[in-house]
Formats: sequence, structure tokens, C-alpha cells
Amino acid sequence: MVTMVPFRLLSVLAAGALALGAASTPVHADPDSLAPVTDPASLVNPFIGTSNAADDFPGADSPFGMVQWSPDTSPHRPDGGGYEYTDSAITGFGLTHIAGPGCRAAGDIPVLPTVGAVDTGATDTFSHDNESASPGSYTVSLDNGVKTELGATTRSGMARFTFPSTSRANLLFKLTASENGDTAAEFDVVNNTEIRGKVTSGNFCGEGNSYTVYYDMVFDQPFRHSGTALATATPSTPRTHASPSTPEAPNKPVLHGAASRTPHTFAPRASGSDGYVTFDTTAHRAVQAKVGISYVSAAGAVANRRAENPGWDLAKVRGAAHDAWKSLLGRVRIAGGTSDRQTVFYTALYHSLLHPNVISDTDRRYPGFDGKVHTVDQGHGAAYANYSGWDVYRSQAQLEALLAPQVASDTAQSMVDDYRQTGLFPKWSENNGETHVMVGDPADEIIADYHAFGARRFDTATALKGMIAGATVANDNRPGLAYMQQLGRLPSNGKYGCCNFYGPASTTLEYNSADFAISAFAGALGQTADQHRFADRAQDWRNLFDFNSGFVQPREASGSWTGGFSPTSGKNFVEGDSWQYTPMVPFNLHGLATAMGGDAAMATFLDTDLSSLTGAGGHTDLGNEPSLNIPWEYDYIGRPYQTQKVVRQVQDQIWTDSPSGLAGNDDLGEMSSWYVWSALGMYPETPGTADLALGSPLFPQAVLTLPSGHTLTIDGTGAADDAPYVQSATWNGAEWNAAHAPDGALSAGGTLTYVLGTSANTSWASAASAAPRSYPGAPTYSGVGTSGDTAAGSANFDGAGFSYSAHALAAAGVTPGAKVAVGGVTFTWPDVAAGARDNYEANGQTVRASGSGGISFLGAANNGPVSGTATVTYTDGTTQQVTLALSDWTLSAGAASPLADNTVAVTLPYRNHAGTASDSTKTYVFATAPVALSPGKTVDSVRLPSDVASGGLHVFAIGFGGASSTPRRS
Repeated sequence: MVTMVPFRLLSVLAAGALALGAASTPVHADPDSLAPVTDPASLVNPFIGTSNAADDFPGADSPFGMVQWSPDTSPHRPDGGGYEYTDSAITGFGLTHIAGPGCRAAGDIPVLPTVGAVDTGATDTFSHDNESASPGSYTVSLDNGVKTELGATTRSGMARFTFPSTSRANLLFKLTASENGDTAAEFDVVNNTEIRGKVTSGNFCGEGNSYTVYYDMVFDQPFRHSGTALATATPSTPRTHASPSTPEAPNKPVLHGAASRTPHTFAPRASGSDGYVTFDTTAHRAVQAKVGISYVSAAGAVANRRAENPGWDLAKVRGAAHDAWKSLLGRVRIAGGTSDRQTVFYTALYHSLLHPNVISDTDRRYPGFDGKVHTVDQGHGAAYANYSGWDVYRSQAQLEALLAPQVASDTAQSMVDDYRQTGLFPKWSENNGETHVMVGDPADEIIADYHAFGARRFDTATALKGMIAGATVANDNRPGLAYMQQLGRLPSNGKYGCCNFYGPASTTLEYNSADFAISAFAGALGQTADQHRFADRAQDWRNLFDFNSGFVQPREASGSWTGGFSPTSGKNFVEGDSWQYTPMVPFNLHGLATAMGGDAAMATFLDTDLSSLTGAGGHTDLGNEPSLNIPWEYDYIGRPYQTQKVVRQVQDQIWTDSPSGLAGNDDLGEMSSWYVWSALGMYPETPGTADLALGSPLFPQAVLTLPSGHTLTIDGTGAADDAPYVQSATWNGAEWNAAHAPDGALSAGGTLTYVLGTSANTSWASAASAAPRSYPGAPTYSGVGTSGDTAAGSANFDGAGFSYSAHALAAAGVTPGAKVAVGGVTFTWPDVAAGARDNYEANGQTVRASGSGGISFLGAANNGPVSGTATVTYTDGTTQQVTLALSDWTLSAGAASPLADNTVAVTLPYRNHAGTASDSTKTYVFATAPVALSPGKTVDSVRLPSDVASGGLHVFAIGFGGASSTPRRS
């Protein structure tokens, strides 16, 4: 066994257990005696998440619909959702909304009923006592005497405005008041019962994207007057310009670097025209309106309205939306639990299924990312848009695929089509424009998640081809890709251009998860070579793990750890810190625990990290995405009872049946999806797979209808708020003693039955074999040090773009697989082509190697000389410490001499550089003097130094005595 450096906490906080709350009276019941919910839509409270910065909205909508007709409130008008429960005035009822993004978005074409003189800047006050909402419906009686009732179909909305008896009943069209302002707004009167037009908006987070939405509205009685009024445009979000290492607050994206390139950009205007129509309601007080929207054309808006709502029956429209939600939400049928818990659950499920959104018209046309109009692919129902990629890959995409497999399949095909049109998958897109907000390459996880959870009716071959291209060829979705390929990490002092690159330490981890998702997807498609290649590359997180501190840390291009590190600092991380990101190795948590020093060391880390659930002290923040995986990680180290405890604490502390009952931006349903999974007692921890880490169910029973048509039943005997602990479990009647869901549970279905209690059973699923899967891959070299003279940019030995010349090496007799003999020791040069990984930049890697007598290393240092301590492990389990020191690869441009125990093995007359092809600086490869090993013992492996203080310590090969040895995969 390799001796590992033990994990050491940099700060110690009390990790006492938080008391389990009692949100409502516990109900202990036998699942068989309970009736399942019959109308889950009737339990939804759309006002949950409309305060406390969750930024959800309460208005009328249909599942994944194009229209969300919902009130926008003043003075706050939160990002995307537009509605703050503590506000007391409505500025308009916008036709489009996005649930909980981190920047202003949508809110297009607000319509406001007023009485009296026309004032396009007016607002209407209201009271919550006169307001109600349910899926597909919204009603409010305003203080000006107008009752507003809203309903929605997928692509249209219907309203009834009941005015006082007046000759001046107005509907204001605040065309300049999208959340990010508008340009090129149009208001056209078709006749005295119909108006139409368009607005252009966008500029999400200041990124300059744009889209145009067309509208057409008809009324059931003629208006008497109409007109336009000049209005000051809503200010657009300014673009920020921050450095890649600038910290940012959770849920508040900050843009970094050059603006992204987009085929349709936003050009805000300082002013524009709003519109209005005025009715005489002295005889007929109720004015009904029907509106269609389209992202293609005004004709498309008309056709959408006519196709989806040909009549004038608001109750029928609302009833159809309610039935659509009832059907979709009913794919999870819970039984038992308190009424509050049922409402919180179904509201979270409702919020999880609002996005992505249909963007194609009823005639199947939609606007592409290339600025052209396209038609939905045959075999697919619609095209979809709005991908909050960095957020939803964690658990919302999986839930969408599980419960709405056709929608998820269509969404996956839409993403493939976006790739076909532009060469890139959507990252964080608004309608038909990419913004490049946030980091990573989340489309890889989303598509792989869709497939793993049962949504498979899309062009998987093209999807995999595009995913591999995005992970291997320079592109705007993965700024810094060359660093990842050549150094195995994103350096804190690297040079990054487009598009919105920041947080190199955490972004490295994001790329690792994306690579693992590619691996999982390739494996599912039978492409085993790609499966292994990307599983190996996903392990690059090790290149940023500091074995001395026990944290993932930022590291410079030279290999040195970035100075001034604190695990509570957000510098070089994205909306978080190292406490929150070190656990983000969801595909290899066994490997992370081993790196930390074992399961006990990782338990200590998690205990401290989870001493706060809301970010206090820089620890876990369950109000933001980077922490969502953390509570489930006890499952991987034999302590599932702690996952059960902590998840229940989160449910009790953060989620309630109130407007403030959701912490942090809902991020297009991602936060809500976490609650849904947690209440079911499971979580999709590993991206791209159907693996589920287990907690404990919140309800006595939940029955899921699966994409296969089978059902998965989760019974929680004794389930109650104060009973989160699993005492025992069975799967289809047989004992189940593992902290993960059974294989096939999400396809063939079955019954998972828990017996739950109020005290922890520390032995249940505690064995190492009971842990969910980890995927360690088989990584070898970590860096690319050799390039061909005509491809100098393919390698980066020193972090500054310089590398050894493969041509010069060959001239010296050093070719892939060649033997290099130095001082009686024969080494085998890495048998890889120029431009491929060929050396270990020492950071605690374990290299399998067999030999005896003496040990020697072939390599060099950049910014050297550099030294550290290697650990030799023998086949009998004993270990030996060996000092490893290597001279600078250029001998400081010829100004220095080799270290005393270094022998020059190879001398080369020049080196290559990415920008200038080559320069005349001589480079060297050194062999260390053999160090005597324990007599009679055989080496099993060598752990390279993890205590390198500065520069990079690069090892090309290991040799023993007079016999050669080729390192084996660890």
C-alpha cells in the first residue's frame, strides 16, 4: 500500500451535529395504507421562490412552454422571474420569464391595465390578499379596480381584464421594458381588435447576445383609441471586465476577458416607443385578449395563437394547462407526509420542469444559433432553448430525462442542431444566442445525463463527435483547452482570451467532469477507446490537489503553487472557494478520499465542511450549485447515515412552504431539482451515468413512472421529518445493504423499501463494497514536453510554451520507446508521439514500476533546480523515502551547472516555442545518481514527490540498477 500524506485541516471549526428540525407534525405510516396524491398540480404553490433571491415567478405557464405570462413587480423586479413577493406594485404582465437566472433576462412585452389618462410609465399597486396562482393560471385584483386573469398554452397566452365601468380602460404595451431593455420595438395596429409587433432584447449578463420576439394580440371587443408614446428605455446590463482570478459572489456572475463573438448582437437604444389601446367598458367591463408569440416572425405568432387557442374560453385554456401539469407532475406519485411537505415537493418538481423552453412554432420553424431559420428535425416534436448549463447538468437534466424523456430527447437534438449550425454546443444560451456565461463545458454532461436517464431518441453519433471535438480542438466553449491538454490543469497565471474565462482552479474541475461525461457517453455507445481516453483525462484534478494541505489549490503555469492560498478565498474559483470545490470530483470520490489520506481523513474534511450549510466560514453553501454534491459524499466513505442526517437538515433549514422557502437563485430549476431528488432519497452524483447515491426518502411512498414504462416504487416505512436514518432496506424483497441504487432501477423498475428511524444505524451500507462506484481511470503522464518542429504549439514543458524538440531528440538517438543508458542504468523513453503526454510533473502520482538494487530518475526541471521526496513502496508493503532533485532543463540558459548527483543524459542544440517555432537555447535531460534500495526487496510502485515547493519537477522514466524498467499504469 502506498503511504499517503495525511489530510491536515488549515482551520478547525466546531462540527457538532445540527438539530433536526420539525417543519410539521411527523406522520409515521405504513406505505401500503396510504393513498397516493391524485392531483399534484393542485398542491403546487407558485409563490415559493418569489423572495429570498430565488427569483422564481408565479404567472401562467405550461410545461417547458414558450409563454410565461407573469407579473413584474416594482421596485425590485428580480432577475428573470421579475416578481418579488415583498413588492407592492406591478409594472406589467410580461409574456416571457426565466426562473432564477443570475442576471436580468426576458420579461418581454409587459402589458399593464390602467384606468384614466394614458401613462406608459404607470404602475399598479396590489395586495397579496387579492392574488392567487396555480400551474397554468394567475389572478390578481389590482388596487385600480382591474381584475387580471391570465392563462397560457405552450405558445400563446389568454387574459381577461375586468375593468371598472369607464371610457378610459387602457392596456399599456411597455415594449421598451424587457428586463435588459429593447431595441427596434414595433407596435402596429392591424384593425380595431388586433395589434402586433416585435421587440429585440438580450444582452444577458452584458454579453451582447440578442433575440427578437414577435407578438400578435386580438381582443373580443374593439378598442376605441390606440397610439404610441415615447419612453425611456430600460437600461441594459453593462459588461464587466474582470481578470480570470477575480472572486465573485454566489449567484452573481461577473464577466471576464474579451466579449464572445455572436452573429446577432444587441445594440441598446436610449429611448423607444411604447404602445397602448383604450376601451370603453361602460357596457362590457370584461376585455378578453389572446396573444401568440414567435421567435421567427409575426406570421408565426398569429399561427401559434390560432393553432393553440382558437376559442374564447379562458377556463378551458387554464384547465388544459392544469391537466398538462397534472399529467407531468403525476409521473411522481407520492403518498403520505404532511401537506406542507407535499406542497414543497410538488412545487420543486414544477419549478424543475419549466425549462428549457420550446422555441419552435407550430409550423416547426425556429431561429437557429447561426441567425437563420430552420425546421425541427423529423421525428422530433419541437426545438428547445434556454440552457443554464453550469447549473442544470448537476441534477435538473437527469430529472427532465427521467420524467419527460421525449422533451429531453428533443432538447438533446436541439443541442446537436446548435452544434451543426455553429460548431459549438450551447453553454449558457438565451433563446437562440450563446452568452458564454459561466464556465466549463456543461453540454457534455447534459447530453450524457439525458442519455443515461432514458432520453435516447436523438442523434447520438453526432453528439459524441461534437463532444470529442469540443474537448480536443480549440474553441470558444473551452478557453484554456491547450493548457488542459499540455499541462493537465488551468494555471492561475495563464493567458486566456475569449470567452468569459475565469476561476482556473474550479474550471479545471469542471472540464474534468465534462471529460468524464464524454467517457460515460462513449462507453454507453460502445466506443471503448474514447471511453478509456476521457476517463483517464478526467483524473487531471490530481494536478491541482495539494497533498500537503489536502485541498484543491490554484497553481501557476510553471508548476509552483499560487501564493497566498486560503481555502476560504474565492480567488481562482467560480462563485465559491476550495472548501466548496475540493469535493467536486464526483466521478472518483474514492480517489479523492485516498488522496486526502483515507476515508477517515475525508470524513474529517466533510464534517468541517458541512458544519455550515449556508456558506458560513467559507464552508458548504447549499444555496449555490458548487456545493450540491457534498452532502452525498459520506456514502462513498462508509458513513451513509451522515448523508441521511445532513440532507434532512438541508430540507428542514432551507426549504419551506413560503415565498422565501428556497435559498439562492433557482437557476432554471436546478436548485428545485436537488430537493426533488433528495426527497426521493437519492441523488445523481456521477455525471453522465445513471448511478444514484442514496439518502433516505422523505415520504412513506413515491412511485415514479420511468421512460421504459415500468415503475420504480420507493417505500419509506416509518418516514417522518425526524426519522431520516435508514435502519434496513430491501430491493424487490431481498436485503439491500448498499449506499447506491440497484443497477437497472431506473430502467426495469422495482421496489426499494426502507425501514427508517430516529437514530443512526452506523453499520448499514458501511462496508467499502457498499459505496457507490468511483471511476479512477488509468492515468499516466500529466504533461506534454516534446513537440515536432512544425507543430511547436502542441507541447508546453515549462508553462511558458517552450518544449523539447522531437527532431533534435531523434537526432540524438532518443525516439519513442528508445533505450537511454546513463551510468549503468537503462531507461525507456516514453513510447508516445510528439505532442502527446510524455512526462510526470511530480505531484504525488503513484507510478507502477518494478525493479531492485538502485533507483534512478530520468527528467529535468523547469524554473529549476527543483527537488522533492519520492516514496518507494516494495511488494511487501514497506516503504523507503528517496530524495529526487533535477536540474533546470536549460541550465538557466547556460548560466548554471548540473546538480552534483545529476548526469547529463541528452543535450539538444535548441528548443521549440509555440510562438516562434524554435530558439537556440540548449536543453538537457538528466539522470539522477542511483539511490540504493533495500537489499532483497522488489519495488512495486513509486509515489512521486508532492512536496515540490517551486517550479516543475518532470520525470520521463524510472530506472533500476543496471536493468531497465518501464513505468506501468497506476
